[in-house]
Amino acid sequence: MRTNRVFRDTPLKAILITWMILYATSPGDAAEKFMRPAGTDQPRVFNAQSFGAVGDDETDNTEAFAACLKAVIESGGGRMYLPDGVYRGSIVIPPVSKALPSWITIEIVGESEPTPVFGTIGSFPLLNNGTIVKSLAKSGSAVISASSSSDSLYGGFSAVNVVIRNLDVRTYDNPSIGGIDLNYALQCKLENVFVNTGVYNVQASEPTHGTSGVITPACNNAALTVLRNVCVTGYHTGIQVNEHTDADNIVVASNINGLDFIQAHHASRFARVGTYRNTNHIRISGRHGFSIEQMNTEMPGAGQTDANNAWQTLVSDIHDPENLGVGDINYWVVLGGTGAVDQFIKNGGTSIKSRRIGSQM
Repeated sequence: MRTNRVFRDTPLKAILITWMILYATSPGDAAEKFMRPAGTDQPRVFNAQSFGAVGDDETDNTEAFAACLKAVIESGGGRMYLPDGVYRGSIVIPPVSKALPSWITIEIVGESEPTPVFGTIGSFPLLNNGTIVKSLAKSGSAVISASSSSDSLYGGFSAVNVVIRNLDVRTYDNPSIGGIDLNYALQCKLENVFVNTGVYNVQASEPTHGTSGVITPACNNAALTVLRNVCVTGYHTGIQVNEHTDADNIVVASNINGLDFIQAHHASRFARVGTYRNTNHIRISGRHGFSIEQMNTEMPGAGQTDANNAWQTLVSDIHDPENLGVGDINYWVVLGGTGAVDQFIKNGGTSIKSRRIGSQM
């Protein structure tokens, strides 16, 4: 009540002057002021541009990203903020070891939510709108990665919870590096993230380097992965799924394997998953329990595939030749130019129950 009374009694002119002063500062200073509540150090926000990052689609920002993350870690965790722009370079999250009293949260947050561009027909360019982190490197683990720790809380894992939000993460057609590799993080949350190879998925070349768009934290004592509004296109594997994964509104399109469920002690849950033009929509490469509440698929119809993207022709909805998966899937399949069809292809998967939405088990 007291705060409301003070605001009510403050002259409108004084409020306007305050806003004018804030806008008169540099973009980096303004962003930090708007994101930091008055009278508190939370959240700890570090504008990457204040450390030399430039979103001009030319400058290599790898060193600027490293300097910014160093400051985040030294403050005990916080947020690296990236205003809109195209940032070349790689983001490598340094290892956080047991020298600290506990693990910390590191956020990497863009200014604007990206527009996921995917489909089954047509040709659409990927625009340079929003916050884009792009690496054209021919070697390295990924555009964004978490390093392993030699002095770890748990064998090799870095004591970090990584949060990535509002980012377009981009490599190049048939990439030899990945998009986001958080294998050595303890935990992660990805929200409003588009990982792609710089081309509309229908035009993507066949991936031949075995790279992944997203790798989630591997099995560890604190494993937890949360995925919300994540789209991955054009990689050998869209998302490597580890244990304790909870996901919703996921799209994997034009990958060799859309989702790859690898060895896990604990089960994973997916709400809605869109699977389009993958060779195998779901691959099981380790013992893993999981459920998918709605798997929505569209396969290209007659005349919707050419010699350049014939590799995107569906081989299987479920590829589990060793019968390692234990799962429940509700599916809905559409064939381009035809409409809904009752077709679901399983290669193995004897312990995976699948049913078309609306049908009996």
